[in-house]
Amino acid sequence: MTINTLYPKYSKKRDNDANMVMEQRLLKSVSQLILDTSRCVGCGICLDSCPKDAIVLQNAGVLKGEGAISVDPVKCSYCGICAILCPLRAVKVTVNGEKTLAILDNEGFPQYDFTTSIDEKKCKRCTVCSEVCPEGAIIRDIPIYEGQDPAGAQRHTALTADITMVICLHKCTVCGVCASLCPALSVERDPFTAEKMCFGPIGCPAEKSGIKCNSQSGQIKWEKSLCDACGVCMAACPEEAILEVTRKLKKDPILPGKVTINKENCVTCSWCEKTCPYDAVEVTKFFEGELVIDAEKCPEGCSTCVEICPCHAIFMAAPAGTKGGKKAKKGKKLQLSINQDLCILCGACVNACHGENALTLHRTHINVKGTETDMFKDIAKRLCEKKISSGIDNTADISDVKE
Repeated sequence: MTINTLYPKYSKKRDNDANMVMEQRLLKSVSQLILDTSRCVGCGICLDSCPKDAIVLQNAGVLKGEGAISVDPVKCSYCGICAILCPLRAVKVTVNGEKTLAILDNEGFPQYDFTTSIDEKKCKRCTVCSEVCPEGAIIRDIPIYEGQDPAGAQRHTALTADITMVICLHKCTVCGVCASLCPALSVERDPFTAEKMCFGPIGCPAEKSGIKCNSQSGQIKWEKSLCDACGVCMAACPEEAILEVTRKLKKDPILPGKVTINKENCVTCSWCEKTCPYDAVEVTKFFEGELVIDAEKCPEGCSTCVEICPCHAIFMAAPAGTKGGKKAKKGKKLQLSINQDLCILCGACVNACHGENALTLHRTHINVKGTETDMFKDIAKRLCEKKISSGIDNTADISDVKE
């Protein structure tokens, strides 16, 4: 929609399948609030933090991409507080295309103070953290090897090692069997002629039968960087001329490259920290507190909170006494459970819950850095109030707002 006034001018539109754009156009500036519906889960933090009450929850419980909130482009002051506090990074505010926010430049509002770090010395460059991260925040700056892609680098190039090959020149006949098996070996010799019919060592069987031996004109060349010390050449050599092929790794072998976390995408769920086999990851969260589930008050057959949770912290657990991998016995229900370590206390589940008093969210502290202004303290107070699922549709009627 576009509201026709001279200035300011307001508009609300979709710029593609994912983004909803609210715009305020003044004489010398254009402010935009961009909502990435593919990331928004309707947690309501923007709702509780907006100083102008410009945001309403329109579709609690919808999956990503369907637009859980609605922003009034006229009420909105484009201050950027919603963008600062959105834990899912679903909101962005720009002025003339720049992300700079006056409220941050003037130290009028703090930002989240959180840690996302990977100890490079402890990290073994495995793939666990990148597999479990729900937001794709792990950056693996590691070469791709043939295990991931047949066209990738050969596996033996991954680790630094000392490789040794010993060839007995008195035994080698330069026959080429080894070179036909391995790209690390090649044969170099003059062309065969009627005069030069053997390139084997002095005293070889050919020479004893009267054929002139040209041992100085032929050789086996070894390219160390291509050798993985597999030993096939040594086993296949008909003259047993390859005496040794050994590979000695460093004491603490480690893949080249680096694994890091993109803080712009990280939601501090700590999946990476809790699953790292080497205790190399450290994550501190935006919020402190807890989410309590009263499974007895959950509507039967409902799994809305499981589906809406952006960090997969809520799950249906097997009843007590059921061994892993086995289905629950007939008559025994799966029970709603939560892994507190993975919960980011966003509140999307509480807003979407159909069970009265089934979910209780209580944030006790917000980790921030910067000046804690009066405005922030008021917002923090609201965000730290207990939220309890009502079991009723708590979405706003926005029929008067046409997009």
